[in-house]
Amino acid sequence: MLTSFDDYPIHQTNQPIAHTASADLNHYDRYFFNGYTSSGSLYFAAAMGLYPNRSVHDAAFCVIRGGEQISVYAAGRAPADRLKANHVGPIEVRIIEPLRVVQLLVDAPDQGLRADLTYRARTLALEEPHFFFRQGTKVVFDYTRLTQMGAWEGWVEVDGERIDVSPAEVTGSRDRSWGVRPCGERVTGPPPTTAPQFYWLWAPLNFPSFATHFDVNELSDGRRWHEVAAVLPATAGHWSDGNAGEPHFMRHADYSVAWQPGTRHMAAFELAFHDWDDQVARITLEPILHFQMIGIGYGHPEWNHGSWRGESDVSGARLALPVVDPFNPSHIHVQTLSRATFTHPSGEQEVGAGILETLAVGTHAPSGLTGALDGYAPS
Repeated sequence: MLTSFDDYPIHQTNQPIAHTASADLNHYDRYFFNGYTSSGSLYFAAAMGLYPNRSVHDAAFCVIRGGEQISVYAAGRAPADRLKANHVGPIEVRIIEPLRVVQLLVDAPDQGLRADLTYRARTLALEEPHFFFRQGTKVVFDYTRLTQMGAWEGWVEVDGERIDVSPAEVTGSRDRSWGVRPCGERVTGPPPTTAPQFYWLWAPLNFPSFATHFDVNELSDGRRWHEVAAVLPATAGHWSDGNAGEPHFMRHADYSVAWQPGTRHMAAFELAFHDWDDQVARITLEPILHFQMIGIGYGHPEWNHGSWRGESDVSGARLALPVVDPFNPSHIHVQTLSRATFTHPSGEQEVGAGILETLAVGTHAPSGLTGALDGYAPS
């Protein structure tokens, strides 16, 4: 099947662009965005995904306002032509300048949400190490992600109230990922022979003159199967400087996470970035609010990513914060907006903001988590 993109020299296989290299039903291609003030007075997030082998695409937009998460969800049959894949119901993503400027449009008055937001990058995009994980003989994860920090301008409208957004006040992050990971309706087959386990921390942070990024995946005993730690200089206005702003990767990163008792939500977090010259920088995070990722479809029982919901469907939801049932499987996955303090090896400090995304399923001995979804119990 030939489509518009086949007229561009971008082919990575001997097939037309509409045909993925992998026939895996879980092949996906995805956008994620968030934006926030350092005080937490405004937090918004968006996601959009394409699942070519399921013929599905979906999107969601969510705003926290007045102690409430307000969401709009959309899904439908995916177009074969990728030029049409960035518009799902009332949500549209426009690439104005690749890897630098992106526009996010939302027009969902029935759900109380409208927005016209433009993201401008503060850093170059960081390509995280490739994600690959096999459970037995089955490949569960096989994908690439880029992460980038930026600032927003435009406006958000919630229940008729328009909120102006300026880059001086609203920063955030975005990612793009593509490849294979679990999504959509479960593929039938024998049940796994091991208990479910997934431990994930992801922390893009904005500081006045630079940004940092950290993520880690660990097994139940703490062994890491994926990690990255880097400092990213702010490059806005200096895009022509060749390699200016290239991410500086650390030799190693250690962390300490304290969980809120009875939950799997972060109460405090510390990072130690070990550079190649043995200098150590330290980052502390103080939580401001917990954004429930269910607000943009992650772990949603109905609007989970990649599931067929008919030719076209749009809905909304409102969720009071903080949630009263943090043990609910749909409420485990959160992004914690935090005040971030970076202490240089010299002792000089910079204060910024960012998020720590946490998803901890199953046991994780180093942090004291037991059972499938048991809340943390101090010893």
